[in-house]
Amino acid sequence: MHTQEVKELLEKVAGLNQTGGNERVKTIVHRVMHDVFQIIEDLDITPEEFWNAVYYINDLGKNGEAALLAPGLGMDKYLDIRMDAEDEQAGLAGGTPRTIEGPLYVAGAPVSEGFARMDDGTQDGETMILTGVVTDENGKPLPNTLVEIWHADLKGGYSYFDKSQSEYNLRRSILTDAEGRYTAQSIIPSGYGCPPEGSTQALLNQLGRHGRRPAHIHYFVSQPGYKHLTTQINLAGDEYTYDDFAFATREELVCDAVRIEDAAAAEQYGLNKPFTKVEFNIQLVVSDKPEHQQRHERKRALEA
Repeated sequence: MHTQEVKELLEKVAGLNQTGGNERVKTIVHRVMHDVFQIIEDLDITPEEFWNAVYYINDLGKNGEAALLAPGLGMDKYLDIRMDAEDEQAGLAGGTPRTIEGPLYVAGAPVSEGFARMDDGTQDGETMILTGVVTDENGKPLPNTLVEIWHADLKGGYSYFDKSQSEYNLRRSILTDAEGRYTAQSIIPSGYGCPPEGSTQALLNQLGRHGRRPAHIHYFVSQPGYKHLTTQINLAGDEYTYDDFAFATREELVCDAVRIEDAAAAEQYGLNKPFTKVEFNIQLVVSDKPEHQQRHERKRALEA
C-alpha cells in the first residue's frame, strides 16, 4: 500500500492526474478505493473472496436491494447520528427525534384536513385510530401542518411497490386542524422481513443476523418556519420493537397500541366496534433556514 506504484495507481483510478471531471467525486473515489485496497491487504482477501464480493454487488443491483441493505448495515442510522450532532452544534436539537426514512415513500398521496381514512377496506385488520397533536417546543399547537403518513398492510407490503394493493392504500397526507391535531383511521400494520432469497438476507445470514422489522408507521412532518421532520414510530409489544434490523428504534418513538372497547369512545370516531388507538404527539423545532425546512434529496417514487 505504501509503494509508489500503488500510490500512482490510486491517483490514476480517481482521475487525480486529469484536469476534467468533478473534484469532489475524485476525492471520494480516491478515498474509497484506497480503503478497499487497504482492506484487501490488511485482511489478506483472496481472489475468490474478492470476486464473490463483485458478483454479490451485481446481484444486489439486479434485486434492487441496495436501498434495503443500506439501513441493514447501519448506514441510514449513522447518517441520523451525524445529523443529530450537527443539529446539536447549530442549536437545533430538541423536538421529536428523527429516524430513518426507508425506501418506500411514494409522493402524491391524497391530502385531507384534520382526518383521513387510510385503508381501502379490503383487508380485515384491527381498526386503528392514529392521532396526535403537532406543536412547537413550547407546546403551542401548529395548525395547517402537513403530516404525511405511510405504513405496511397485514402482509408487510406497501402500496405502489405491492401491485396487489390499490393506489395510495395506507398512504395519506393530513393537514392539522385549528388545534394542531391530525387523526387517521387505518389498520394495525404488520412487521415484515427482507426477501428470504434476496441479497440483503444472504449477507445478514453470513453475519448471523435476522432481517426483521417491527410493526411501524412512517412520517414526514413539515411546516414553514420549522425544521422538517422525518421519523417513524414502532408499536410497543412487537417481538422486534427493540431488535429492528434497520436500527430505526428510538425509545421516544415507541408508542403503545391501546385496545379500546368502550362504545362511546368508538362513536367519537364514527365506529361501532372495538378499535386500537395509537397516539403520537409531535414537536417541531423552529428554523428560518430553507435547507432545514425541506427533506433531503434522494430518489423517491413519483417525486418530481
